[in-house]
Amino acid sequence: MKKNALQKTLALTLTGAMAMSALAGCGSSDTADTSSTTSTDTKTESSATTDKAADSSASTTTSTDTAAADTPAVAGIEGWTAFADEVTIKIPVYDRGAEGVPDVSNNYWTQWINTEFGDKYNINVEFVGITRSDVLTDYALLAADQNLPTILMEYDYPKLAQWASDGYLTTYDIDAFAQVAPTYYNRMVELGQIGYTEMNGDCYFALAERPYYDTNYTWVTWYRQDWLEQVGYSEWPATWAEQKEILLKIKEAGICEYPLGGAMVTGAGVDQNYAYRSFPLDEQNWATYGDYAIPALGDEANKKLLQRVNEQYNLGLIDPEYYVTDNATAEANFINGKAFQWSGYISGNMQVLSSFYDTNPDADLNVMVAANVSDPDGGTVPAFRANNPFGMMIGFSSMASEDEIKAAWMYMEWCTQEENLFTYQWGIEGEHFNYDENGLPVSVGDYAGDKKQGYNNSKDYWCVTVEARTAGTIEDVIKASSPQGLPEDFTQDIIDNYYGQKAIAEAGYAVSDCNFAVVIETTSEYQATLLEKYTEYRDALTMCDPADFETLYAQYAQEYADAGYQAIVDERLEAYNAGQSTKLPK
Repeated sequence: MKKNALQKTLALTLTGAMAMSALAGCGSSDTADTSSTTSTDTKTESSATTDKAADSSASTTTSTDTAAADTPAVAGIEGWTAFADEVTIKIPVYDRGAEGVPDVSNNYWTQWINTEFGDKYNINVEFVGITRSDVLTDYALLAADQNLPTILMEYDYPKLAQWASDGYLTTYDIDAFAQVAPTYYNRMVELGQIGYTEMNGDCYFALAERPYYDTNYTWVTWYRQDWLEQVGYSEWPATWAEQKEILLKIKEAGICEYPLGGAMVTGAGVDQNYAYRSFPLDEQNWATYGDYAIPALGDEANKKLLQRVNEQYNLGLIDPEYYVTDNATAEANFINGKAFQWSGYISGNMQVLSSFYDTNPDADLNVMVAANVSDPDGGTVPAFRANNPFGMMIGFSSMASEDEIKAAWMYMEWCTQEENLFTYQWGIEGEHFNYDENGLPVSVGDYAGDKKQGYNNSKDYWCVTVEARTAGTIEDVIKASSPQGLPEDFTQDIIDNYYGQKAIAEAGYAVSDCNFAVVIETTSEYQATLLEKYTEYRDALTMCDPADFETLYAQYAQEYADAGYQAIVDERLEAYNAGQSTKLPK
C-alpha cells in the first residue's frame, strides 16, 4: 500500500473507530505551514519513585503550556536560526544489550547527527542509553539525579501518563510546536493523532507515525524445519494439539531435550494473553484488565495462558532453568541447537541468524506464518495485540529550558525531512544499501565497517519520527528489510505472515489496548511492586503440579489484587464509566 493511501486509511480508522471525545486534543494551529508534507511514497517503511520531578527542579522547569523562546516567524526549517549560545539536548535511545551493535551513545551516527544538524544550529545532541527491559527504573533514576533527557519517549500510553503524574513532563503550546515543526505537526493532523496529544485537558504529547499499525509483521518467529521433517511433518500446524505432538516427538527422538527452550519472564509487557480471550470482547473487561503493561493475574485469559505454560513445563518442553536464563543465553541456546524456535525483529543484518548458520550450516529454518484459525479444543483464538495507531509517544522534560525544548522540536522536525530520514534509516548507498531494479533500497546484510548502524537499522534513533522504514508497497518494504546474506531467503514467508496477520486483523482479532484521558494514579503507585510479585507468582504457577494449579492461582490472584492490582482495576473502571477512555471499534 502506498503511504498516502495508508495515511488516509489510518485517519478514517481513527475517526471512525478509535477516536473519542474525551481525548479531544489541545487545539490546532492556524500558523502551521499546511503545505508541508511527509516523505513521499517511495521512501518510507517498518520495523525509586522520587518526589515530583517538577517540584525538585523548580529553577530549571518551563512554565505550563511552554511556548519555546523566539518561535520563528516563518514556519519550519526556513525560519530557524542558530542559537546564540550552545544548547544541549539529551535524546533517549534504547540500550538493548544486543550483540554486534555499536555503543548507543557514541558512534558514527550520533556524530553524524551533530555534524549535519547540531553544528548548523549551535545544538549539541547527546544520546542517553535507556535499558530496554527496565525503562521505568532508568527514567526514575535519571529524574532522581535531576538529569532527565530533554524528551521522554515510549510506546505505551500508561508510561507517559505515569511520567506526567510524577511531574517528569511539562505541558506545551501545540501552536508554537506547529510553527517550529510544521511537517511533524501536519502529519499528526493528517493521521488523526491530535486527539491523543492531551491528558486531563492539557497538551503533553507529540506522536510519531506507525505504518501498518494493525499488524506486527516485523516480529518474526523462526523454527527448525529440519527437525520438523525428522519427526515426519512437513509444516508447522495451527492448533496446540498438533504442535504438542510434534514437540514431544522432537524431545522423544533425542533431537532437543527442551524444544521450547525458555527465558526468564520479568518486567512490563510480559505474558500477553490476547489469544486466550473470549471474543467478541467484553468492553468493560477490555478496559479494566486488557492493558498489557501490567500482567492481568486474576483475569480468566491470564489463567488460561498460565495453564498452557504449566502444561508445557510439566511435559518437559520448557527448560527447567528458564527462570535464570536471560535473553542473550536464550539466543545462544537456539544457535547451539537447544531450542526449536527463536523470535526477533527483522532487519537486513541479523547477527543471531548469521551465527545460527555458522554453527549449523546444514540446518533448514522456516517462518511461523500467522493463520486465521481458531483452536477451540486448545482454548485459543488467532488474536494478537495490535499496536497503537501511533508510534512513539513523546513528552518534554519538566527539567528542560524553553530553548532546550525548542531545540528538541527542531531535532524532531529535522529527522522528519525526507532526505535526512532516508539517510538515518538506510545509511550510505553502496555501503549500507543498494538500489534494486525498481529503484528501491535494499539493505546490505554483511556490512561491518566503521559506520555500522545501530539495532534494527538504527530504529531506536529515528523512531522519534516514524516507527518503521517504508519503501513502496508492503512487499517492497519487507523485501528491503528482510535479513540478507543468509543461506535461506525468508522474504516471501514474511510477506505471507503479514497478510496472515492482516486477515486476522480484518476478522476483528487484532486488539489495541484501552487508553485513558486521565492519569491512572494507582498505576504509578503499584506497578513496580506488581511486576516483581508477578514474576514470583508466575514462576510458581509454571512449575507447580497441575493438580495444584487452580488452588494456587486463586491464592496468588487474591494476593496480587490486595497488593494494588484491584485498586488499578477500580480506577480504570471509574475512568471508563466516566467516558474518559477509548472504546472498542464497532
